[in-house]
Amino acid sequence: MNKVHLIEAPLEVEFDIDQDNSEDFEREYNTIGECDDAIGQWLRAAKAKGETNDSDPVMLHLIIELYRKIDRLEQVISNSVPTYFSLRQKVLISRIGFEHFEISKPLLELGQRYYGRIVLPLQNKKVVPLYFEAQSTTLAKIVRIHSTDEKEWGTYTMSRERLKIRQLKGNV
Repeated sequence: MNKVHLIEAPLEVEFDIDQDNSEDFEREYNTIGECDDAIGQWLRAAKAKGETNDSDPVMLHLIIELYRKIDRLEQVISNSVPTYFSLRQKVLISRIGFEHFEISKPLLELGQRYYGRIVLPLQNKKVVPLYFEAQSTTLAKIVRIHSTDEKEWGTYTMSRERLKIRQLKGNV
C-alpha cells in the first residue's frame, strides 16, 4: 500500500456497515446532498449562465452563507431540523487526508464498505455523508462523496495542513 499523508484533525465520524441498510443509507446520502445545498445549486447554475460575472465574489459568498444561517434558524424555529438514521458506531477521527481518514480505535473490518456522516466545522457546521472502505482496522478510504462536499473536505484538509505548518514554524 502506498504511504498515505494524513494530518491531525479534531473530527468525529458516525458510521455503519453499508450492507445492512443500503437503501436507507442511499436515500439519506442523496437527501443530505440535495437539501443541504439548494442555494449552492442555484449559485452554480447562475455562475454557469454568467449571471454572477459582475458580482464581487467575496460579497456573494458572504450573502450565501448568511442565507444558509437564516435557513438553519428557520428550521430550528419551525422545529424541522433534519433527523438522520441511527448509525451503530461513533468514534473520533485522529487524522485526515484528501481521500483518507484514520479513526482513533480499531473498529473497521478490512475491505468492508461503510456509510457514514462527518460534521465539518466550517463557517457553518456541515453534515457530510460519505461512503468509505476500510484499508485497515483504523484507516478508511473515501470511495463516494458529493462533489461539493469533496471540495469542502479538501478545503478543510488544506486548512489543517496550513495550521500544522504554522505550528511547526512556531507562528501559532
